[in-house]
Amino acid sequence: MSRPSWVPEELYPFESRYAELDGARLHYVDEGSGPPLLMLHGNPTWSFLYRELIQGLRNRFRCIAPDYPGFGLSTAPPGYRYTPAEHAETLERLVLELDLRDTRMMVQDWGGPIGFAVATRHPDRFAAFVIGNTWAWPKSDAGTQVFSRLMGGPIGGFLIRRRNAFVERILPGNVKRRRLSDAVMDAYRGPFPNPESRRPVHVFPREILRSRPLLSDVERRLPALSDRPALIVWPTKDVAFREPERERWERVFPNHRTVILEGAGHYIQEDAPEEIVAAIRDWKEGGPAG
Repeated sequence: MSRPSWVPEELYPFESRYAELDGARLHYVDEGSGPPLLMLHGNPTWSFLYRELIQGLRNRFRCIAPDYPGFGLSTAPPGYRYTPAEHAETLERLVLELDLRDTRMMVQDWGGPIGFAVATRHPDRFAAFVIGNTWAWPKSDAGTQVFSRLMGGPIGGFLIRRRNAFVERILPGNVKRRRLSDAVMDAYRGPFPNPESRRPVHVFPREILRSRPLLSDVERRLPALSDRPALIVWPTKDVAFREPERERWERVFPNHRTVILEGAGHYIQEDAPEEIVAAIRDWKEGGPAG
């Protein structure tokens, strides 16, 4: 099946695979060999975000990077509401469909709540974690409250749906080390050509507060994974996730190694792909914490 013109083959030279899951047509990349490494994106990105990590790691891992329904090259079934709970259910079906075992999982942004919702339901399938700037518990500090209510409400709806503000402003503004090229920006614009297609992007900010039941459930189940090794890759210039979240992850996973990405912004896969690849390749799972 041919892909849209906004997918740059030279930057994203991967075979597109699809799974039919309860009416959703889920697109995913499945490259390389070795233990599975499940790579989960946030808002408003898709598996394209992981392109450099996949190329750097596919000789050691089976890199699997899905697009949530409504993002990237995935399509949603009628009635799909684009909530994190629904994305987690779809991801869970993919994990079971592919029968993933001994899985490493990398999460960032909404990948944390979605991925850990699945991992805590199937702890026997997950062996280790690479944790970027994310969370997996209810978050309601003042900054979170303002962002969720503003960007998840009518003002955010206008900015996101009519002005594509998440893609045009928030995404490039939170890549701190480099400027995203026109080809990269076009790849992020591609899935959202009109206001209706941007609805999934608008749902996520609202759900930071509304998904409290899901987040509370994930928080309650996290201890079932606390004996697994974790590699924490954390930026210093992210306005959403700072030291308190990093320190909480370090407490959740006592057997951790932390790598600080100095000067990197929210989208660490764009800002620091070489450092993340090197950290994963050098990581001795089960080694001493640090």
